[in-house]
Amino acid sequence: MGVGVVSGARPAGGRSNQKGARPMASNSLSRRGFLGAAALAGAAIGARAAADPLVTPSQTAGPFYPNVDQADKDADLTRIEGHDGVASGEAVEITGQVTDASGAPLANAVVDVWQANAAGRYAHEADSNPAPLDPDFQGWAILTTDAEGRYRLRTVKPGAYPVTDGWSRPPHIHFKVALRGYREVTTQMYFDGEPLNDVDRLLNSHPEAERAALIAARDPEAGPYRFNVVLQPV
Repeated sequence: MGVGVVSGARPAGGRSNQKGARPMASNSLSRRGFLGAAALAGAAIGARAAADPLVTPSQTAGPFYPNVDQADKDADLTRIEGHDGVASGEAVEITGQVTDASGAPLANAVVDVWQANAAGRYAHEADSNPAPLDPDFQGWAILTTDAEGRYRLRTVKPGAYPVTDGWSRPPHIHFKVALRGYREVTTQMYFDGEPLNDVDRLLNSHPEAERAALIAARDPEAGPYRFNVVLQPV
């Protein structure tokens, strides 16, 4: 089920198709309230990251980080172990490298990834979006970079979703990247060419150079999207 370059973090004893019942942090924040506050704070976040333009800019984690553990968190989000079906939507691959500001690769960095499904719905109890859930979409992966700092995952392109009247979030994927000795970064990856990128309040709270660092371009001939992450030492 994995795509082979980087293995997903798996619990001891293998995987199953049943989601664990262990609750994680509870979150009752609304989509509107959380993202509205994040948009107001975005300029301050951008100002801090601008001190070193090579470091990946921070963005809000949002209110929908998974709050129920699941056994399957490997690098292929289009399938769930034990399910016969495949996630709906446009399948895409994302590759990247985690480095320090000098360009040196960072091995064994933990890359935590979560996103909405192709309809724009998160598998989270606080998401009030009426769009349907996808029972065959994994939605969450935890990966480890290889010796060259590389990671690779297969997923579906997430759908846009409404926040308030006049504001819909563009397709994006959440990343949280951590390695001992470096500052953890939580950010969001956007897809090149999406019209909603130009009007998104969170993305456009950053200066142009930082926005470019958050938008993943696709390799020619429908190849993978590439999203690199640069960490700053503590």
